[in-house]
Amino acid sequence: MRGARIVRVLLRRPDLRRPFPPDFVSRLTGLTIRSISRRGKYLLADLSSGDTLLVHLGMSGSFRIGRTAASHGAGRKPPASDPHDHVVIDLSSGVVVTFNDPRRFGVMDLIAAADLSEHQALRALGPEPLNTEFDAVVLARACTGKRAALKVLLLDQRLVAGLGNIYASEALHHARLSPRRRASTIATPTGAPREAAVRLMTAIKNVLREAVARQHERYRSSRFRVYEREREPCPRRGCPGVIRRITQAGRSTYFCPECQR
Repeated sequence: MRGARIVRVLLRRPDLRRPFPPDFVSRLTGLTIRSISRRGKYLLADLSSGDTLLVHLGMSGSFRIGRTAASHGAGRKPPASDPHDHVVIDLSSGVVVTFNDPRRFGVMDLIAAADLSEHQALRALGPEPLNTEFDAVVLARACTGKRAALKVLLLDQRLVAGLGNIYASEALHHARLSPRRRASTIATPTGAPREAAVRLMTAIKNVLREAVARQHERYRSSRFRVYEREREPCPRRGCPGVIRRITQAGRSTYFCPECQR
């Protein structure tokens, strides 16, 4: 998408999780996509108008890349559309970018440059977990004095942006920390990181780097150490534990009660 001009935008419904912005199609058509970036779980497309196209995939959203009908050549038909293809964007390069979302939990918004940093989706986001600014000191400081369970706090986007439920469970297992442990216990009373904070910070980064390296794979339980592995033996060598599932803040948490303390 980077460097291409938007030739046509087709909306097949008026909304996803929320309605599309007013004049969505006309505000995109004819613009050039200057760059693509990410903040937390949001994709950001910087447009030649100065606006930013913000996209969240939700639970089931995905992009499919194809070719325009003209670029398929004589006698060849483009692939048939899916009933869950809700937004279709034709680019000047001959590429078609299609947003598919069966559960329609995704979001698309257009934000003026002056409003980007204060947009409700972005303004409260914490540091990016793979950036150098996120370290054990930052993690410990955010947990200081917090009575909430450690897993619950990790899902707070103000603490760390975009970690998510699956990888929070995975990181806690890597770090040998119980998801029910009080968050404040990984920091000293003055907010300095304890050894547990260093382990957890390292585990978060390692789990996410592995996930990025395996991005071609869809979510399958075979990818994970504990997630969706209830009643299976703990994968940690020498641990006799069995993976349990509990509910925290309305989300499933998977952990080993033997080696996670």
